[in-house]
Amino acid sequence: MNNEVNNQSKVQEEQESGELSKPTSSTTTTNSGVSGEVVDFPKPPSTVSVEELEKIKSRAAQADEFWDRLLRQTAEFDNYRKRMARERQEAVQFANQALLQNLVTVLDHFEAAINAASQAQESSLESFKSGMNLIHSQLKSVLTETGLEEINAQNQTFNPSWHEAVSQKETTEAPEGQVVEQLRKGYKLRERLLRPAMVVVAKAPST
Repeated sequence: MNNEVNNQSKVQEEQESGELSKPTSSTTTTNSGVSGEVVDFPKPPSTVSVEELEKIKSRAAQADEFWDRLLRQTAEFDNYRKRMARERQEAVQFANQALLQNLVTVLDHFEAAINAASQAQESSLESFKSGMNLIHSQLKSVLTETGLEEINAQNQTFNPSWHEAVSQKETTEAPEGQVVEQLRKGYKLRERLLRPAMVVVAKAPST
């Protein structure tokens, strides 16, 4: 009897402290005399409030909006990538367009000079030379505008970055390592080497 009273008191204390929200177990005895354990689980809420339902709807709408935005941005990026690839390909194909537009004018002058030379008399030789010099100057001007620079190696100290030595010449008229003859001009595009100057370098005479 005392044990039953103590059990009821303990249950009452657990109800007051909220511990009955956790699963509890008790032992029961069936009519057949077999005892078993019965587990009591807390009951879930039976209904969702209107406020909670509105929150769910709002979050679902935001998720749809974010998904649509992601799809649009993905499509825009794909179009941007394709456009950049097309523009890059066109830039490579037509990179020399401006240069060629200037060179065709020089080509016209060369053709005119050739036609004039085929009909020229000996007395007009100086005029032909003058025309060729003019075309040469025009061509150099066009190339200079594109960033082409001559490498002047004559009487310069040999520089393997810009010069290509093909031979050495023993001499006392120039210090050892100085370029004494330039066999072919070198060129660079701004600071990038296009072709080294082909040179002969001074060497001290052997004793």
